[in-house]
Amino acid sequence: MQGISELFWEASIEEIKRGYVYQEEAEQYICLICGRRFNRGMIYPYEDTLYEAEKFTRLHITHEHGSTFDFLLSLDKKLTGLTEHQKAIVRYFREGISDSDIVKELGGGSTSTIRNHRFTLREKAKQAKIMLAIMDLVEERTTKPNKFISIPRSAVMVDERFAITEEENEAILHTYFNQGKDGPLTEFPKKEKRKVAILKHIAQRFELNRQYTEKEVNEILKEIYPDYVTIRRYLIEYGFMERYPDCSAYWIKP
Repeated sequence: MQGISELFWEASIEEIKRGYVYQEEAEQYICLICGRRFNRGMIYPYEDTLYEAEKFTRLHITHEHGSTFDFLLSLDKKLTGLTEHQKAIVRYFREGISDSDIVKELGGGSTSTIRNHRFTLREKAKQAKIMLAIMDLVEERTTKPNKFISIPRSAVMVDERFAITEEENEAILHTYFNQGKDGPLTEFPKKEKRKVAILKHIAQRFELNRQYTEKEVNEILKEIYPDYVTIRRYLIEYGFMERYPDCSAYWIKP
């Protein structure tokens, strides 16, 4: 699952809250945070205990990600609509801390300010519910709604560059990978949308949950395009790939 996958956006509120979905056709439980899959009917060991798939999926989320609350709250403001200050207050709300104690924890402010935050956040929740209902009604009347490609969670700036439908994406890839999607790139475009589509596709050549050396990254990119340095730079700049400051390892962030 790269970035936040389409599977995440198609999940219900309850599925997002629990952090996983069940795919009937594949008989798999899928973690919405990292994309790991667990087969129904299989038994998974952990610390001398055996777990059936769904229970192990829940254990995986707790052990690997802390909680779905932590994951959701860690998302960028462009997705949550929350500032870092609001996130801190939301965390206090969840812990059941009183308004007066929150003021003490923050080292300043007033209880009336905290109450205003509670009110504002509840109003945001109401607006979100109404917007969900509106969009559901819109899509009910749309015979073929446009689906947009998923946006990497680590993208620095989300703007019109990422407003690419799946149909547009396929057309771009067909044009620039004219020997097939697994073949070389004919040229690296100047238009931003086309760059995004191509970089997203190239990022899929790398395995998730694996770290690569710079040499390994270069070897993979050389097979795609001669100017592999430019491709590598844009993968990082657009949020499809991350690396350590000393360039000792590169990876695709789920």
